[in-house]
Amino acid sequence: MDVIPAIDLLEGRCVRLYQGDYDRSQVFSDNPADVAKQWVDQGATRLHIVDLDGAKAGKVVNLGAIEAIAHAVSVPIEIGGGLRDRTSVQQVFNLGIQWAILGTIAVEQPQLVQQLCEEFPGQIIIGIDARNGRVATRGWLETSEVLATQLAVQMQELGAAAIIYTDIHRDGTLIGPNLEALRELAAVISIPIIASGGVSSVSDLLSLLALEPQGVTGVIVGRALYTGDILLKEALRAIGPGRIQDIPPNLDFSTFA
Repeated sequence: MDVIPAIDLLEGRCVRLYQGDYDRSQVFSDNPADVAKQWVDQGATRLHIVDLDGAKAGKVVNLGAIEAIAHAVSVPIEIGGGLRDRTSVQQVFNLGIQWAILGTIAVEQPQLVQQLCEEFPGQIIIGIDARNGRVATRGWLETSEVLATQLAVQMQELGAAAIIYTDIHRDGTLIGPNLEALRELAAVISIPIIASGGVSSVSDLLSLLALEPQGVTGVIVGRALYTGDILLKEALRAIGPGRIQDIPPNLDFSTFA
């Protein structure tokens, strides 16, 4: 299972929000590119970037920081936040970003999503951010009547490469992922699911690993990495390639260190 560090951008800085609340942000670094290099140096094979300003504005805002990150690392990057038209999607792809994450337009403009999936096959990921099972849009500032499972099925039919599922009530809280919601989602779609929100410990990661056979292929980790509750190398040893479960007993690995 992929362990994907999150880099959330607000006014050019790396921050974390609590339950998506812009007024409850904590700054972790003024140099997001350095943060990206740090995660890659520790073994990350993929990065998750969110343009928080872009999510509110409906267009890419932190373009400079995004470009700096793309130039600083060589691993694949997925990015979301404000990608609500073809121009914005093309803009981030021109920077060398591998995947565009679409959220609001998945609810409001499904025909555009279909067009983008056809134009950029394998590069369009749908971000489903939910409150009590219903999809939130516009930087989590609005909640629709659309069910997360309903939207996931529709987006799979339109050609989405994967679904990133975030439980907003758990995001940034370190209270653990919503396993039941992930199971419900996995039961109705066959494309990969990436879990996000609430991951606080290696135990949480191991609980997600049990869902891998059902299609949960990755997990985004944010606040827990920045606070030190999870060490990236430890997380990779727990659920990443060559995880402890796959190491022959005679190698005598007894710790994550």
